[in-house]
Amino acid sequence: MKNRICIIALTLISTLVFSQTDKRLKGIEKQFNAVLESTKAPGFAVAIVEGDKIIYSKGFGYADYENKIPADANTLFAIGSSSKAFTSALLGLHRADDQLSFDDRPQMYIPELEFYNTEMNNRITIKDLMRHSTGLPRHDGSWYFFPSHNKDSLVKKLKYHEPFAGVREQWHYNNFCFLLQGVITERITGQTWEENIVTKFFKPLGMDRSNTTIAEMKSSANAAIGYELDKDRNISKMDYYDIAGMSPAGSINSSVNDMSQWLMTWINNGKYKENQILPETYVKEAMSSQMIVSAGFPSKELPDVQFANYGYGWFLHAYKGHYMVEHGGNINGFSASVALYPSDSLGIVVLANQNGSQVPRLIRNIAADHMLKVKKTEWAKKYKEDLQKALKMQEEAKEEMETSNVKNTKPSHTQIDYTGTYEHKGYGTFEIEIENDSLFTAINDKKIFLNHFHYDTFEMLDVENGKVDTTEIGNAIKLHFSTNIAGDIDYARIDIENLVDPIAFKRTPNTIDVDSKTLEQYVGDFDLMGTEIKAYIKEDNVLYVFIKGQPEYALIPTATHKFNFKTLEGFKIEFIEDEDKHINEVKFIQPNGIFVAKRKIKEED
Repeated sequence: MKNRICIIALTLISTLVFSQTDKRLKGIEKQFNAVLESTKAPGFAVAIVEGDKIIYSKGFGYADYENKIPADANTLFAIGSSSKAFTSALLGLHRADDQLSFDDRPQMYIPELEFYNTEMNNRITIKDLMRHSTGLPRHDGSWYFFPSHNKDSLVKKLKYHEPFAGVREQWHYNNFCFLLQGVITERITGQTWEENIVTKFFKPLGMDRSNTTIAEMKSSANAAIGYELDKDRNISKMDYYDIAGMSPAGSINSSVNDMSQWLMTWINNGKYKENQILPETYVKEAMSSQMIVSAGFPSKELPDVQFANYGYGWFLHAYKGHYMVEHGGNINGFSASVALYPSDSLGIVVLANQNGSQVPRLIRNIAADHMLKVKKTEWAKKYKEDLQKALKMQEEAKEEMETSNVKNTKPSHTQIDYTGTYEHKGYGTFEIEIENDSLFTAINDKKIFLNHFHYDTFEMLDVENGKVDTTEIGNAIKLHFSTNIAGDIDYARIDIENLVDPIAFKRTPNTIDVDSKTLEQYVGDFDLMGTEIKAYIKEDNVLYVFIKGQPEYALIPTATHKFNFKTLEGFKIEFIEDEDKHINEVKFIQPNGIFVAKRKIKEED
């Protein structure tokens, strides 16, 4: 008990030292608390760095809302995509050591890497990965719904990810681009991305509490729990999300005190204390415009927020006449903002344990207004007003909204015909099964009920604690089944990537186990309009059919007396049982018709 008290005391002392008063920050905590109240956030922490000093560092609200454990400046939060600047910075170190050029093709370091088409394979460079100019949309469903701890298995998926634009035609955010940067680091160093982050950044910067995995987060003391606002705007706990092999895109967990060391490094041209952590040339290049995110004039609402560009792992803006370099982060239950104002030697980091939260942006802007001595915006008040308008519009829209489904339609097939395994090589695999006269699937261990919407379109509704979440009816992700020319369900198409066509998962029907004795009843010679067809079993206990002049075809059992051709899509056969339970006919169901062959009767001697 005594040791534990000492540790807590040290934490409090550390926090108090960095919460000392600066005249420029007069009244700021009242505004911070107003944000906490208006957003209904469980908690957050904020640190402000100027030059080589932390001038403010403090937690607000709770790290653990249920148990009312306060958040402080040493509380660990998931920083999500704010990790990206770390990943690209490793490549900056490799370039300084002449281990790569940003103009190299990534295949020089990942030979097995293939993109969707020849243009992408030939033209994409490492620089395109760092600034999101590959032409690839996010394809986040590929890793979020179908995660893997094996980075190489995720790399293989890229071959099947369709682009939405040509290389360097448009900027578009893509997490896989940062996965590839992490893998390049691993191939160059022979160490994992996680090990590189620790040895190159955490240890030299004294970021002793920071880590790169959910397992470490769970086992750490003073780690925040993630939350969201439910449909009634009540605070609700969220499970940690294990980003697994996509770690280079956003797996770092840190505190604002630790992240302050990272901020100091960037606003001091890559130097921390007496050590050059990052090459100065890389720091300036990474914080300079490398790709236009979007073009246009400042908005009427925020006339002082100007331009939107991207560097290497950083967004670039002008904020009230000051150059701002920033990257946010969002992962289940957590939101973050890491911001630099390099011309002002200023850095601000805000970490919150609220999902998809506006807290980091609001707190960052309040802190910037105080530190930059610009005209202050009442950000908490503005947020509250905007929220009330949005909720009112949402309520009005809900009253006027009608579900867009076509009434009184039904599926084209019986439920059993929709069951099977569905696969997209760029995403993953899931199975659809019948349970209690309903269709269910599971994706990333989450059970999902398929609710009929209209025709062959279903909605994917979450099942929580054994109950279907009916509140999402009409608004859930849709899954549409299509049929092949033979009338079989062949694909399930899910609209989870909004810049390309719905992702098509190919169906493989469920198979049944058939023993050799049962298979024996199908063996024999059959006559199809003068053409002899042989059915026989081979050593692997698989039934085959052979037609003269064609290869032999292996059959896959799908139901009693029913088989699909293993190598021919849309072709299947059904053995017909007569009144005496004998198999004397076989029906060939093909795209061009149905043909019946009769068993040839052997003549007696």
